[in-house]
Amino acid sequence: MPVQPRALLIESIRSGTIASLVIVPLSPLFKAAGLRIGHYGPKFAALFFDNPQPWLLFAQHLVIGWVSALPLLAILAKTGAGRRPLLAGTAYGAAYYVAVNSLALPVFFGDPLPWQLGAATVLPSLVGHIIY
Repeated sequence: MPVQPRALLIESIRSGTIASLVIVPLSPLFKAAGLRIGHYGPKFAALFFDNPQPWLLFAQHLVIGWVSALPLLAILAKTGAGRRPLLAGTAYGAAYYVAVNSLALPVFFGDPLPWQLGAATVLPSLVGHIIY
């Protein structure tokens, strides 16, 4: 049975919200350990808003979570990956980190790649994306 777009959208908002909230506690933990986390949230928001406030960054975090959940849910629904959702989710989180956070965003903002900065830069975001 084909996945209905409206159902996929609703599930993306539901799942994306849950996943986005689950990873929020990681930020203060990683920051307390002196690790870099959440580097691109403020940079991305600043493209659209001057001096983005915490409430706006949180709203952006949720919206990005909704958008990020959509491809994973489509993959789970339309392929055999749905039989192994934990494995598929882990692979998706790692691939998302590599494509978006370790390549696209640093290139767009003219930053060094996390891989060039070392494990203290790579691991927090990679772990967060895998947990998501």
